[in-house]
Amino acid sequence: MATNEPYYTSEQISIPTEFPDILLQFSKAAIRTQPTDILAWSAAYFRALANGQTPPVKERLEMPDATQKIDTGLTMGLLKILHRQFSSKRTISLQQIKEKYEDLDIPQEQFDDIVQIGSFNDNVQWDHFLAIALTKISKNLTDTLIKICELLTSDPPGANARIPFEQWKKFYRYLAELDGDISEERIKQVIDYLANEWVIRQNDMIHPRNFLHPECPKLEG
Repeated sequence: MATNEPYYTSEQISIPTEFPDILLQFSKAAIRTQPTDILAWSAAYFRALANGQTPPVKERLEMPDATQKIDTGLTMGLLKILHRQFSSKRTISLQQIKEKYEDLDIPQEQFDDIVQIGSFNDNVQWDHFLAIALTKISKNLTDTLIKICELLTSDPPGANARIPFEQWKKFYRYLAELDGDISEERIKQVIDYLANEWVIRQNDMIHPRNFLHPECPKLEG
């Protein structure tokens, strides 16, 4: 049957040498990230590449966590993406964070809730925003600090999840003071115990087993 469509031979079609690899990497990224809105995510992915920015891609396929609070839209994998995109900046505008939330199709009400809890205005410290975001997928303060270690560590998955104690201490103090029911005396007891019993022997690093130790003062109380 005759058609009006033009006929091309392989000799007439020029395929850019980078094209197959770009498509392959895009396909792998989409499979790992599992975006709920593939078109919006794809636009964000290629926009980031074009601008030399970190694309919104999960490090690995994220399986559902049965212990996680439901209906938040947030997951550890998504927060890792956001942290990779913002960690190089001490402060960031709320508008920039909001745009990245939209790229990942995270519900707007979750963004608004974090902003309200933190009493954030135009520019915020990324670590503070991240800390509150992690509380949305955690059972309590202790669980939040475990997740902070897992998210920020340079250790491989399944290892100690160590982070610098000074960094952990800032997160703990910020969240404890935000809680409002944790006394300064309790905060000091926790920090002093960890510094004297563990950190001094671990090259100024801390990992979850230290503050989960039975002899460690409870982080909350």
